[in-house]
Order: sequence, then structure tokens, then C-alpha cells
Amino acid sequence: MQRTFAIIKPDAVKNGVAGQILARIEGAGFRVVGMRMIHMSKAEAEGFYHVHKARPFFGGLTDFMSSGPCVVLCLEAADAIKKWRDLMGATDPAKAEPGTMRKDFGASIDNNATHGSDAPETAAFELGYFFRGMEL
Repeated sequence: MQRTFAIIKPDAVKNGVAGQILARIEGAGFRVVGMRMIHMSKAEAEGFYHVHKARPFFGGLTDFMSSGPCVVLCLEAADAIKKWRDLMGATDPAKAEPGTMRKDFGASIDNNATHGSDAPETAAFELGYFFRGMEL
């Protein structure tokens, strides 16, 4: 079994689809190991996305991620990282496959409903950023 990190982003929470996303996660065979609804501060969002600090979208991304509540998750399944990324779909909802989270719930590349770790090292950092060891 592998663990990965996921976020139901502020746009999805605001649009009232967090429950539908959670149902799909469980329906796809993931076990939810940890879950919390949070409202990130701008500083917390900047710390989380620090690897993108030099990118032109950093300010807008951190503004968006601190704009409202989101749901942070620790998911577990066989090959969880790839499985979750496949279920999320392409970053741009317009290019995502039908039936993926981003196709069904995302509005744009900036408001795309979900986030997921892209590698084991990233998952370890992201899980540690939001969950203390004893919580998982």
C-alpha cells in the first residue's frame, strides 16, 4: 500500500462538490487515512507551494489557495500516487479525460478542484506539512 496527499481545493468546497469528490475517492478504492477541513493563510499556502516561488503563477496560486476552506486528505491504496493522479485528470480541465475530477468539477487551469502529489518524495513532504505523525 502507498499513501498520497490530496486537496479538495477552495473552488470545489465553495461549489458544494466536496462530498461528491469524497464519494468518488472511496468508490475508486482509496482508504481515507486522514482528513481535515482547513483555511490556509497566505503564508501557509506560500510555504506549501514554495517549490513554485519563482514561477509567474505563484502569487495567484497562493491567493486562490488561501481564499477559502479546502479539505486536505491522506489517501491510501495500491499505487496511490498514480491512481489519484489518474482519477484527478489533467491540470487543465479542458484537456482532462471525461469522468475525471478536474473534467467534472474544475472550471479552469487555475480553478481545477483538486491537487495531488506527483511523486513519493512530494507526498512525504505534503503529508508532513498538514498531518503530524501520530495523526496518520
